[in-house]
Amino acid sequence: MNENEGLKREIGLWGLVSNSINIIIGAGIFILPVIVAEKLGTGSIWAYLICGILMIFIMLCFAEVGTMITRTGGAYSYIETAFGKFAGFLTTNIFIFGAAIMANAAVANGLADTIAYFVPEFKLQWVRIIFFALMFGGLAYVNIRGVKNAITIVKFNTIAKLLPLLMIAFFGWFFLIPSDVTLTTGNSSKDIGEISLILLFAFVGAETALNVSGEIKNPVKTIPKGIMLSILIVVLLYILIQITVQGILGSSITNFRDAPLVEVGKRMFGPIGATVVLVGAAFSMFGNISGMILNMPRVLFAAARDKVLLPHSLANIHPKFSTPHISIVVYALIGFIFSVTGEFKQLAILSSASYLLIYLGVVLAVIRFRNKSIGDEPTYKIPGGIIIPAISVLVIIWLLSNLSLNELSAMLLFITILSIIYLIIKYALRKSI
Repeated sequence: MNENEGLKREIGLWGLVSNSINIIIGAGIFILPVIVAEKLGTGSIWAYLICGILMIFIMLCFAEVGTMITRTGGAYSYIETAFGKFAGFLTTNIFIFGAAIMANAAVANGLADTIAYFVPEFKLQWVRIIFFALMFGGLAYVNIRGVKNAITIVKFNTIAKLLPLLMIAFFGWFFLIPSDVTLTTGNSSKDIGEISLILLFAFVGAETALNVSGEIKNPVKTIPKGIMLSILIVVLLYILIQITVQGILGSSITNFRDAPLVEVGKRMFGPIGATVVLVGAAFSMFGNISGMILNMPRVLFAAARDKVLLPHSLANIHPKFSTPHISIVVYALIGFIFSVTGEFKQLAILSSASYLLIYLGVVLAVIRFRNKSIGDEPTYKIPGGIIIPAISVLVIIWLLSNLSLNELSAMLLFITILSIIYLIIKYALRKSI
């Protein structure tokens, strides 16, 4: 299903890889090594492997369905095509509000806190408001003027955030203590499951890069290569960082809960190393926000295009720049408001659960499409039939089963409220006809 939506296909293979890596690597990897090591000790690599393998399986599902449905919208478009407008409505709101907006607001405040390390004035609320307005407004402006400019910023941020992480991953081996990175197997499946659910927060995002599918060159070939290459790079990098951080900090790792990688940089290269990591963290957070403002408005655009109970104006395309300008402005404005008010909690577990629900929908869509022909047949199919999708479903359900009762209740309440809103709007529209 390759549709001409009026958008320009200007994103190539390395643009997709950069976009994907940029979104995956946010603020999480600068903090999570402590959380994982505290719970699992030297057996923490198992959680990384579980998350890595699961993400590879899920991304294979995204690659297959992504070559079949190449219009803008990513996971939303796949699920809506497979299961209808109600499923599409739920996906849009879970994607936007259950994961993206709250995460954006939290990362924006984290970025301001990081800059405050160098410029103390960023602790003042009025300074932060001006900063948030300039950041969200500036990124919206760049994105409106064309996806080519936006993807250039993404590429730059990706390189900037990777440099300090690569420094730790590759040069840290000269500073670690081998006994602190011995792989153990004494952790319970419950502990591994709980940490994997939290750790998944640092792995999600590759699928968000497919929200711009309508602007990817030669999607049938670019999507499978780009999405798999990006997730493999991230899995390898994360494992190397976890090994290095544990090997350098050892049993003292829990003393550096707020900034373990900064302490690692300091021990490796002194104050200069710490500064490099701090600057890298700032670029990582800014890159995450810029990537979200590039990709997430496309979900609003796609839902409005398909008339999934959203204002149709969100589907408007700029006559000169061929970008969904109204969706971009709306998304950036909501992100700015949540960042300024700060009335939110960045709960990694609930964010991961939101993504897992979306992943589950996409994997089930792959299984459904195996028995249903839509448009042209994809040139890419997952090896082994439905074995990988079936395993993915089971692992996703297992991870969701590790939610606490309160967390599960919150997710069910959110979905129930969305369902009621959908029915009310649908009933009102029916009455107005």
